Amino acid sequence: MLKNTLNSISPLDGRYATKLRDLEQYFSEFALIKNRVLVEINWLIFMSRTKSLSFIPALSKNKETSLIKIIDEFSLKDAEHIKKIEAKTNHDVKAVEIFIGKKLESLNLKKYSEFVHLFCTSEDINNLSYNLMLKGYLDNEFKEINSLLLKDLKSKSKKWSKLSMLSFTHGQTASPTTLGKEIGNFHERIKYHLNLLKSLNPSGKFNGAVGNYNAHVITDDKVNWQYLSERFVKSLGLNWSKYSTQIELKDEMVTIISTMENLNNVLLDLSKDCWLYISKGYLKQLIVTGEVGSSTMPHKVNPIDFENAEGNLTISNSISSAIRDKIQISRLQRDLSDSTTLRNLGSAFGYSHLAYKSLLKGFSKIEANKKQIKEDLENSWEVLAEPLQTIMRKNNISNSYDLIKKISRGKPFDKKIYLDIIATLDISEKDKAKLSQLTPLKYIGLAEKLTKEI
Repeated sequence: MLKNTLNSISPLDGRYATKLRDLEQYFSEFALIKNRVLVEINWLIFMSRTKSLSFIPALSKNKETSLIKIIDEFSLKDAEHIKKIEAKTNHDVKAVEIFIGKKLESLNLKKYSEFVHLFCTSEDINNLSYNLMLKGYLDNEFKEINSLLLKDLKSKSKKWSKLSMLSFTHGQTASPTTLGKEIGNFHERIKYHLNLLKSLNPSGKFNGAVGNYNAHVITDDKVNWQYLSERFVKSLGLNWSKYSTQIELKDEMVTIISTMENLNNVLLDLSKDCWLYISKGYLKQLIVTGEVGSSTMPHKVNPIDFENAEGNLTISNSISSAIRDKIQISRLQRDLSDSTTLRNLGSAFGYSHLAYKSLLKGFSKIEANKKQIKEDLENSWEVLAEPLQTIMRKNNISNSYDLIKKISRGKPFDKKIYLDIIATLDISEKDKAKLSQLTPLKYIGLAEKLTKEI
């Protein structure tokens, strides 16, 4: 039975809950608790395998398997149990430690209870947990949905590579392009930011209360604690942070968030451009049976998917910006303001994920309106003022730009006027022929070629 979401405060957990169910495994309270359990148990196993830590008995393979099973079979019931413990301890990580201790006792491994959370401060567990959650999302849901978006953009770019279209600079008609090339611009921009993200990997620290291995060294100053810390953090698939205070300093996380914001800005640009192309009639939306565009105007087919994407990307970036600005700053060795801030990571990525889905949906319902695009081009001969003055310059005609400006700026300009101007020009016959054969539809430079290279 599905939970009633009508009383949810956040639309992420209410209106959009079903669309974001896949993100629960990365950004929910359950995901955070499970990752804390994962880190604690993996650290216990890691220590038991480390010969230099001889005071910790080695675990047999069967016992290790039993411990890994706690992670693999971790359930909502287990998370609820930990929350009940937390209600008494008033400390979330301590509750996880107690939970694992009870699990060890049930597995006849009580002698290992004292080694759970050994050498750790809560932030050793929390920073690794949050970065594992972030890594999980980036490597899976995020990667998959952006691959689909790139694939769709590339397909449409190729499909419309030859479709000549007016450009609009400052909202005014400008030199023609192709619809495919303009879509291709976004493909390349998105790919750029996705490649940047691929080069980044969340980082983690694991070095005790203030980042100096104090408790570690007092226990055994012969052990290479930095080496062990690096090995453990990297075994989880994260980069290792050598320096920290009590908290991981989060520069890598902030770089990831900033790159995501930049990507979202490109997608905002794409959403707005699609909205404008629909408004101009250059893109038409396919009608979906049963959908209503307006409660009072039956004819309307609103570009709601692009509008939803725009709104959710804006909210996502607002939250991301707040998180980014906060988590790099902490008083002295630690204050707790980053803790409550990081709990909103899921909101930042949740809103952007909604936007990605909206864009995919929007793209699945649009087609090029070739008739409208062609009509506008055929009625915009003024865009050929550029090649006119360029060829005149090539032929050393003085004040070429100003001459064409007087004839064309803010005045009617059609095919007849264009051809009449060419007839009066003192230029080579070859250039006259080239200009005479030119039309707004043909004046697209290398747009088609550029599209084919995507």
